[in-house]
Amino acid sequence: MSGWLVIAGLGPGDENLVTPEVRAALDQATDVVGYIPYVARVAAREGLTLHASDNRVELDRARHALAMAAAGRRVVVVSSGDPGVFAMAAAVFEAVEAGPQHWRALDIRVAPGITAMLAAAAHVGAPLGHDFCAINLSDNLKPWALIEKRLRLAAEADFAMAFYNPRSKSRPEGFVKTLEILKEVCRDARPVIFARAVSTPEEKITVVPLTDARPEMADMRTMVIVGASNTRIIARDGPPIVYTPRSVEA
Repeated sequence: MSGWLVIAGLGPGDENLVTPEVRAALDQATDVVGYIPYVARVAAREGLTLHASDNRVELDRARHALAMAAAGRRVVVVSSGDPGVFAMAAAVFEAVEAGPQHWRALDIRVAPGITAMLAAAAHVGAPLGHDFCAINLSDNLKPWALIEKRLRLAAEADFAMAFYNPRSKSRPEGFVKTLEILKEVCRDARPVIFARAVSTPEEKITVVPLTDARPEMADMRTMVIVGASNTRIIARDGPPIVYTPRSVEA
């Protein structure tokens, strides 16, 4: 039996946002590998083995998946959102590069998913309608000094910004510093979107001016999107529409 490995994105939470490509891979899989809450989203069935593991063991998870695929299994490594955005695709390819030569000959595919950044943006309008950047605010895999440098440069360049992993319980001070930097550099009241548990029944979206943004508005289930200086709000009955125009005046 010829094995393969698909690195799949399960989307932000709503099952309607899982792509047909990902569903097809899961239907054909013999094994599903991933972080505990993501594997829990995959329905058990005969002939499918679920391999759930804790957080921060991404490389071990990737090696396990590659070894099973090399042994002829049909393996799906699951991530939430998109597997190529701060998720398992990079971990698998790190393992491939450092691993045995025969892993490079495996049938490895990436099945994209709808990441939380795009789902959150869609639920408020089009805040990423012009140039934007995405930054992971966790300093588990990179130093805070690098995060601060990128924050400052992105703010100075007037990008709209999407922040993943903004505020952990163990290191809440990082998002405090993030807001301090943004307020220092931007010096305006551009909109900030706090989208928690987007696309799930627990979804809560709050839009506030940067001047009113507070650290406790975010946790690790929150996607934070900060507008550019020209991002606009359309007031209406019900939630406002937030969008960034497609053009910038010279």
